[in-house]
Amino acid sequence: MPALRQARIPRLQPDAVMEDRLETLETKMMSAEDQLDELNRTVWRQQQEIDLLREHLRQLAQQLKTMQPGGANRPEDEIPPHW
Repeated sequence: MPALRQARIPRLQPDAVMEDRLETLETKMMSAEDQLDELNRTVWRQQQEIDLLREHLRQLAQQLKTMQPGGANRPEDEIPPHW
């Protein structure tokens, strides 16, 4: 039975291992910061749109309050009587 040969894995020095781990963490942190910045921009844009929609809704509600059911709002909007 042939003996199994173990693959030789190069052993990194403790400083090299720590450097690799640090580089990996820095890369992940940069990616997380980029994603956070993009999310912040998205939330800001959405808030701007929400504010605009709220203002439009407020204006529409105000218009609704000033309308009289079944009648015209201004004299020039009234239909003249038929003779």
